[in-house]
Amino acid sequence: MTTNTTPPTRAGRREWTALGVLMLPLLLVSMDVSVLYFAIPAISADLEPTGTQQLWIFDIYAFVLAGLLMTMGSIGDRIGHRRLLLIGAAAFGTASLVAAYANSAETLIAARALLGIGGATLMPSTMALLRTMFTDPGQRAKAIGMWSGVMTAGIALGSVMSGVLVEFFWWGSVFLVNLPAMALLLALGPILLPESRNPSPGRFDWLSIPLSMAAVLPVIYGLKEIPSEGWNVRYVVSITVGLLFAALFVHRQRTAAAPMISPALFRGRGFAPSVGLNLACMFGVMGSAYFTTQYLQSVLDKSALEAALWALLPSVPIGAAAPVATQLVQKGVDRGYVVTGGFVIAASGFGLLSLAGTDSLWLVLAACAVLAVGGVVVMSQIMDLAMGAAPVERAGSASSLMETAGEFGGALGMAVLGSIGTAVYRHEIPASAPDVAQETLGGALAVADRAPGLATAAREAFTSGMQGAAIAGAVVLTGAAGLAAVTLRRVELRERACETPDEPRNLSSSGV
Repeated sequence: MTTNTTPPTRAGRREWTALGVLMLPLLLVSMDVSVLYFAIPAISADLEPTGTQQLWIFDIYAFVLAGLLMTMGSIGDRIGHRRLLLIGAAAFGTASLVAAYANSAETLIAARALLGIGGATLMPSTMALLRTMFTDPGQRAKAIGMWSGVMTAGIALGSVMSGVLVEFFWWGSVFLVNLPAMALLLALGPILLPESRNPSPGRFDWLSIPLSMAAVLPVIYGLKEIPSEGWNVRYVVSITVGLLFAALFVHRQRTAAAPMISPALFRGRGFAPSVGLNLACMFGVMGSAYFTTQYLQSVLDKSALEAALWALLPSVPIGAAAPVATQLVQKGVDRGYVVTGGFVIAASGFGLLSLAGTDSLWLVLAACAVLAVGGVVVMSQIMDLAMGAAPVERAGSASSLMETAGEFGGALGMAVLGSIGTAVYRHEIPASAPDVAQETLGGALAVADRAPGLATAAREAFTSGMQGAAIAGAVVLTGAAGLAAVTLRRVELRERACETPDEPRNLSSSGV
């Protein structure tokens, strides 16, 4: 057994200021996931896209982002994360300007795709640079907690901001807000941010790029379409094809001389469990959002902007969740217990959601708040665990794997829980209801004036579906809590048994 008493270098004012600069692109990338929620009607009136084009305007950003995360994380390890971040910021700002003044649906789709490419460079680069700047485990944990809170809050802020901007300006303003932040990043980044790269990356594995995209995109596409369209054969085939390419991608990484994603990452203590637990966490967070946003608008009959403003309330306690979790770990509470507790809290949120009726605004908001708090506790701690286990020279690859797992988890949560809710809805809706009403709540409300009592029955059926999905979500997250308790406990025992000079044991700061 060996120990290392040399304390890591602590970050100073420069590093914390740089962290504030890094939060800007992270906030904007997460906001762009939901920034079109209220802008789509104005865009449709102005550009007159077809139904298919409208779907691509909305979805292509997330598809491109998810498909390129692993590629961009690996590129950042090779060319430098600061360099990639600044290139991505320039691309993101340029694409935002093109999107704001797009004069056709095709131009806007292309601009959204470019935004996805820029976003894929920004997300893993911010985490990799954070890993480089904060070598002290305690400071790193605080910084990652802030990173997790900003990313989660950005998704909620995006929809509200778009509603406010579209209310007072034209729809292009939702993209122009990106420009000042990207300009500030380009101005301050070269001064405040250190460069970070792998000094011996080996040859770049070009074949892994199409393999990774062929693995990620078909699965994400199929999972995103299933909640609204059902288990259609083409979506099942899409997921199957993606999984086959995923197997080929994994084989390539295990056999290539210089793989895009080094298998050695998964030998780091706690990294592999962190990837799986992040997937499970996002399963619950995004799966619940599929129902709660519809509940506020369609069941409680709130306008889109009203629903978005109400949805901000559950995000208020998020700011305290990560710091409290970090403090518990730094005071000596095992990280495994904290993560397990986070999953139990999130599962309790689903439990509250299962009690909601058709007029339960405050109960649903409380459930969302509990879910969000539990989710942020989990994400902040497992991200810190994963990045602490990854070598600095592979921080981009490690971050991109965690974020890709989160994308998969969110899509899977919406697919599985959405399918459960839809199945219950179709079972509960009266058989005499029109066909369109038996498909979705939105369809039922569209024809409710032709069938007395249909709106009430459809809202009750949707609420029953949400209750059923919430029970399923609670079961999944309870299982994840058990998995966290077992796997992270093993990590704890292994670290106690064998400490290395590169990763000294420091319970007061790392907690693992």
